[in-house]
Amino acid sequence: MKHCRPLLAGLAACAALCLQAAHAEPLARRPALSAGAIVASRSAGVVEISTIRAWVPSGSEEPEPEFAPPDTFGDRLARPQPIGLARGEARDLASGFVLTADGYILSSAHVLWDAEEAQVRLQDGRHFPARLVGLDRITDVALLKIEAAGLSPVTLGDSSKLAVGDWVAAIGSPFGFSGSVTAGIVSAKNRFLSGSGETAFLQTDVAINPGSSGSPLFNADGEVIALNSLIYSGSGGYMGVAFSVPINLAVDIAGRLRAAGRIRRAYLGARLQGMTAALAQAFGVRDPTGALVVQVTAGGPAVQAGLRRGDIITAFNGAKVRDFSSLALQMGDHGGGSPATLEIWRQGRKTTAAVTLGEAPAVTPGPLALPDAGDLPRLGLSLAESGKDLQAQLGLDGGLLVRQAAGLSRSEGIQSGDVIVAANDLRLDSVEDFDRVLSRLEPGAGLALLVIRDRQAAYVALRIPAPHRRAPDSGGAPQAP
Repeated sequence: MKHCRPLLAGLAACAALCLQAAHAEPLARRPALSAGAIVASRSAGVVEISTIRAWVPSGSEEPEPEFAPPDTFGDRLARPQPIGLARGEARDLASGFVLTADGYILSSAHVLWDAEEAQVRLQDGRHFPARLVGLDRITDVALLKIEAAGLSPVTLGDSSKLAVGDWVAAIGSPFGFSGSVTAGIVSAKNRFLSGSGETAFLQTDVAINPGSSGSPLFNADGEVIALNSLIYSGSGGYMGVAFSVPINLAVDIAGRLRAAGRIRRAYLGARLQGMTAALAQAFGVRDPTGALVVQVTAGGPAVQAGLRRGDIITAFNGAKVRDFSSLALQMGDHGGGSPATLEIWRQGRKTTAAVTLGEAPAVTPGPLALPDAGDLPRLGLSLAESGKDLQAQLGLDGGLLVRQAAGLSRSEGIQSGDVIVAANDLRLDSVEDFDRVLSRLEPGAGLALLVIRDRQAAYVALRIPAPHRRAPDSGGAPQAP
């Protein structure tokens, strides 16, 4: 994860922002389901997500993907090759889970931000190209859609009911080991991390490693109560501290992404902090909720509304503010340009302020490419005879050079510069040989291509597709099953 990439020593400063003291209750009740029972009954709703992004070579540097999927050709046969090609590809692996039976998938935003293509692989081995509905970098939530039906949605729980010490378990693909389960407890709630916006993370001691971004965190009843997002690490691996997005927030964000494709955020012009019991006592309030104003920006809406450092915003347009994460969403719903009313606790007294919010500019990623291999000639492969020089270099006496790969061929790991020497059990010496093999195959048939890269060989399995049409999005918000 960028967020499952190391959060280095600089994050130590976030300790001052870990705003809710861990009022640990006695260790939670024993789980209603064992970790094994959760794996057996809930794994069908957990998916693997492999992504492709462009990598432009620079000197001798190599790409640094979060993690390369182990079951793809791209992982087994080396990095992009310098055969006079303009660019290569980096492949990453993440996790996700099924929200709806018709193919909405929840995962982490950071693994999809710069991706050009994503494939979702189900527990039963089927895999589908994914469309990016939308993502939100601040909460690290992304919503994908695959064209599938009859999937097994996870059961959603209520993250607000979690207590410190509650038993939790994760299912994901750490280091590419799919279906891995790890278990632990909730270590703390409402952890606000430097550089991670206003997201109030859950902290756990569940072992989360690269490849687990976007995996579900289950409670003792087998309900998903969080989306695994970050690890705190000085080595790149698990060190006893992991952070997850509460599912109540993640599903709220997913619903907004499905409805509008992006998250609207209003601009207040103030830096806010969550309240804790200790802060509430210091400021003379009984209820440790609301958003504490730490700093106001010169010339911003907060200054114009008369907000001051030390103010506690307790309500927005009459609705109670639970924490500054919920305040951000309340302001986003209201939008910029129209007046709003803030209720404030200031120096032992309640007061109100009228504010006209601005609107923060939205930053959106590009769409994911869908590999419509059925509409591409030769499965998206541009081929040429390999030539005697390349054959001598690789120790071959035939084969076809891949000049360009697109669609399903690219998704399955074939790259420019690869040499295809056989299709199923037939040797390939010319492009015509390849065309003859394809002409004999019906849609749905399998095709195994023997591919050479960097003097290593591997079979890549493709399925002959039929041209298809994508169904339009029906809109609306994801619902708990």
